[in-house]
Formats: sequence, C-alpha cells, structure tokens
Amino acid sequence: MKHLMRSNDPATLAFVRVLLQGEDIDCFEMDVNMSVLEGSIGILPRRIMVADADYTRARRALTDNGIEIDE
Repeated sequence: MKHLMRSNDPATLAFVRVLLQGEDIDCFEMDVNMSVLEGSIGILPRRIMVADADYTRARRALTDNGIEIDE
C-alpha cells in the first residue's frame, strides 16, 4: 500500500473516500483509533492508503477534484 494523503478534516476525508469509491479504488484509512487516544480533538491527521496498482489513478482522481496530495 502507498500513502496517498493525510488530513484531520473529516469532510475532506469523507470526500476523498467517496471520490475513490466512485473510481472503484479501495482505500484504507489509517490512524483512526488515534483520535480516541487524543480525545477526539482532531490534532492527529488520518492517512489514506491505496494499493500500489491504484496509486496513479487515485492521485489523478484527487488532484482533478482539487484535493492536495502528499508528495
């Protein structure tokens, strides 16, 4: 799996998941449980991971829709 992007904005994360789902790209959200440890105040960003084979398509789908990708 490759790291695609990170954010602590729940709206952005939901939008990313929907965009990827629309492109038939499976993603995995990492660090979800860290929000429980931090008290759910949104300090620690969550990471979106995709399969290596889907990385290029996922990157294009997000950048075409104005989402910044971590380099």
